[in-house]
Amino acid sequence: MNQEKRKQILITGGAGFIGSNLCDALIEKGHQVVCLDNFSTGKRKNIVHLFSHPNFKLIEGDIRNITDCMNAVEGCDYVLHEAALGSVPRSIKDPITSNEVNIGGFLNMLVAARDANVKRFIYAASSSTYGDSPVLPKVEDKIGKPLSPYAITKYVNELYADVFSKTYQMECVGLRYFNVFGKRQDPNGAYAAVIPLWVKQMIKLESPIINGNGEFSRDFTYVENVIQANQKAMFALTENLKTAEGHVNQVFNVAYGGNTTLIELFKTLKENLAKFSPEISRLEPSFGPYRSGDIPHSQASIEKAKHLINYQPKYSAQSGFELACEWYWNNLK
Repeated sequence: MNQEKRKQILITGGAGFIGSNLCDALIEKGHQVVCLDNFSTGKRKNIVHLFSHPNFKLIEGDIRNITDCMNAVEGCDYVLHEAALGSVPRSIKDPITSNEVNIGGFLNMLVAARDANVKRFIYAASSSTYGDSPVLPKVEDKIGKPLSPYAITKYVNELYADVFSKTYQMECVGLRYFNVFGKRQDPNGAYAAVIPLWVKQMIKLESPIINGNGEFSRDFTYVENVIQANQKAMFALTENLKTAEGHVNQVFNVAYGGNTTLIELFKTLKENLAKFSPEISRLEPSFGPYRSGDIPHSQASIEKAKHLINYQPKYSAQSGFELACEWYWNNLK
């Protein structure tokens, strides 16, 4: 077993969609994994299969509690910070809680990681940081003004990581996720993401609602690409990650680099699900109002991540849609 395979890694939000997939991948590679989750949005069913694994430890706690953060990070080599309250609409409805979790909780984790002398702090950043910038594809050093409270919180995360890197010599790496989807993404609740929500509705032979005219586009990113990016960022050589100022203080786009409109997404999901139930092929969408805070178009340049951490996404959006539809068909029925 080589040096990389003997690490203890804290995954905050480890019972969530992305976090639980990270837990699986890192346990499989022989790492010791500590999962911190308060189960506000994470699910026990996502990690129950790991409860008896000798390399897995669950700490039920809240990142808004500094003591929980310090207990969780004790003895850990790396932190993968996935815990957050996602959803632009949720943040518009309740900006205070989004701020408390996404900014207050983030700061708690940075302080705990600093005090525990972790080797590297890798955190889930967001494509929402690009805000009103019309530039396509999105390049890391060209951002606009945030369009939602959620976007503000994720941008503040980057600012805090920047300060902690320069002030305390912490190694901080942000991964700007672009519309991640895949197995275990929750299709239920008021703030369900578009893909699991539409798939659930189609399986029930219900017509999805497209916000707007269907021409808004996204760089939909299959979760396995995100898992790869986290591992690459964790073990990337320190010299590769240093900025001009000599600090490890980088932010990377994590996406496939593609572009799918919402109407194209509907057609693709319908085509994949119709393989299991031909009746689904007769569904047509309905159209609703545009959502406040939505970015019209989002497509990533992934050249920086390719160059500095050797990120090589293996799953296109289309191959991911096929895999996700199959998973939901087998798990939602």
